[in-house]
Amino acid sequence: MAGRAGPHTLAELQNIAKRDPESYKADVEQQVRHFKSTMEIFQLNPSQDSKQLGDLVNFLSAMAPSYPDMLKSLPTEIVALLEAHYATMDADLRSSLCRSLILMRNRDLVAPTGLLELFFKLFRCHDKSLREMLYTHIVQDIKRINAKHKNNQVNKTLQNFMYTMLSDDNAIAAKKSLDVMVELYRKRVWNDAKTVNVCASACFSSVAKIMVTAVKFFLSADDEQPESDDEGDGSKPSYSQMLHRTEHLKKTKKRQRALDQALKREHRKDKKATRVEVFNFSALHLIHDPQGMAEKLFDMLRTTSERFEVRLMVMNLISRLIGVHQLLVLNFYPFVQRYLQPRQQDVTLILTYLAQAAHELVPEDVLEPVLMTISNNFVSDRSAPEVMAVGLNAVREVCSRCPLAMNETLLQDLVQYKSFKDKSVMMAARSLIQLFREKNPALLHRRDRGRPEEGEDGEEVAPLQYGAVHVADHVPGTELLSMLEDIKPEEAAAAAGSDEEGGDWESASDDDDGEDEDEWITVQHSDDEKDDATPAPDAVQDVVDKKERLERARALAASRVLTDEDFAKIKELKLKKKLMPSVRSKRDAATLEQDLLNPDSLLPDRKKRRQTKEERLASVMEGREDRGRYGARKGRLNENASTTNKEKSKRKNPMMIKYKLENRRKDFMSATERKAKQHESHEKDRRNRY
Repeated sequence: MAGRAGPHTLAELQNIAKRDPESYKADVEQQVRHFKSTMEIFQLNPSQDSKQLGDLVNFLSAMAPSYPDMLKSLPTEIVALLEAHYATMDADLRSSLCRSLILMRNRDLVAPTGLLELFFKLFRCHDKSLREMLYTHIVQDIKRINAKHKNNQVNKTLQNFMYTMLSDDNAIAAKKSLDVMVELYRKRVWNDAKTVNVCASACFSSVAKIMVTAVKFFLSADDEQPESDDEGDGSKPSYSQMLHRTEHLKKTKKRQRALDQALKREHRKDKKATRVEVFNFSALHLIHDPQGMAEKLFDMLRTTSERFEVRLMVMNLISRLIGVHQLLVLNFYPFVQRYLQPRQQDVTLILTYLAQAAHELVPEDVLEPVLMTISNNFVSDRSAPEVMAVGLNAVREVCSRCPLAMNETLLQDLVQYKSFKDKSVMMAARSLIQLFREKNPALLHRRDRGRPEEGEDGEEVAPLQYGAVHVADHVPGTELLSMLEDIKPEEAAAAAGSDEEGGDWESASDDDDGEDEDEWITVQHSDDEKDDATPAPDAVQDVVDKKERLERARALAASRVLTDEDFAKIKELKLKKKLMPSVRSKRDAATLEQDLLNPDSLLPDRKKRRQTKEERLASVMEGREDRGRYGARKGRLNENASTTNKEKSKRKNPMMIKYKLENRRKDFMSATERKAKQHESHEKDRRNRY
């Protein structure tokens, strides 16, 4: 019988040995002995190019699942070889060895801890393609390890090792290690406090790239879960606008559906306003020592010589820390005050960072000079209207977070711009008036105060002193519930929005599509009747005095335990009171103080600003993109289509179309030209006759 024909290449041996491992075990053992001898020869001169060693490693790593006992020491030998000679090794051979280790790791033939630590060390190599490959594998491997449950043992070991890598002498290795941690946090694999604080330590690195990466990590947005903000769409009217439009119109099903949809949008907006998490990046809340970090960053900001863009990022991070944790870094405000000039580069961003760093615990004598500087440098008659609007908007944002920083003299001076000729300045001044109508009306002139505002407890809003906290002595909203119980049963049923059977309360939610919204109530007190001469037709008048109503609310909250249905009623009544056209809707103070400030909110409202010469030229060139070298961009849609009659006539012999052109010219000839032509013909005939 003829003998078995052996394979000619490693690829052929790999193919047939996977199908029948037992039959080709001797051939694989021979290749293992060849690998060991080749590796001994390679260690004598590690800098040489050994393609044969790379091919053997690729072959044995692919055969490792088929021969686990024979090749169980292969990963250890490759790891030892890389640790000893990765700096002087040939780039192709080093990449081949790393790919072999990745292949065996994907088949769970190598422990993750030692292998990943080796890959972090290989970030020191000056091989960009290798670093990218290792970066991708490390992120995917750690994500796979923590897919089903958190592997705390492996995570703790790797985090401790990466903490040492951030202080590595090689800046490239430290930068890539930080990139791995940032990417794992964004993928919600390592989103714990330890990861955040390790990244926080990188903000003080002496290497600019590492420091900028860490600062951007805390400033970047969390884009993993984008939220649909259909509530803020300006094309969709609010509920109060829809109610005002349909108040005197015939009630149809279409208008009722639009009204229901507007109510649902208001409910979603209300839910979004009461969310606990603020700042769409929660890493700032996981820092162990935010006060110490803010002070260190501020010391670094004062002494750094980095580019102005880098200093702006550090300034932004400091203001974000101060605003989130309500820190006291009092030297930060005079430092920012130096940059408050209209000609300063990126002054809008600096004003934004100043407003973000303001909160109620900042002493008023610290922020008052800053507001005075903004008013003197921006809000003056010698400034441009755009500059004045930016200054007024910045003052409004700072005062919305710290109302005590404003004094009466400065406020009444700024309020005088409410009748300014420029619309953006006028709107900015009126927004400042509206803010202090809610925060502290006593600082305004009597004619600017408007109707007294009421808080959640029904009492007029009074400004809090420095460090004071408003403590409620009853459940907010129980005064509305008390008034609902005092009115007649049939009115209470109509106000509660009950059905025909007089059933339970129906709360307006996103799932209720068929609720009846025809009847609404406006909760008005007796003191407000003189302000509104014509109350709403569906309004329920409260005949009890304010103080008496509050006493009844306290008694109601103390006499029984409020159920979920009661809280649903309270929420519905508060929402209806807020949405009626006769009651102004205002922003919640707590939500306003926690919102992340957008620099565009300080800019004046302009329909369309004038374009510069470069922008106009760019617009012209953009319109010429699809145009050829000559002529307009109008042309045939299909280049392979047949030609038109007009194009054919251009290629004809002129004598062929001579009479056609003459006849066409006669068709379009006017009556005067036709008479002149006939007269000329008659004259010609008369001359020829004689």
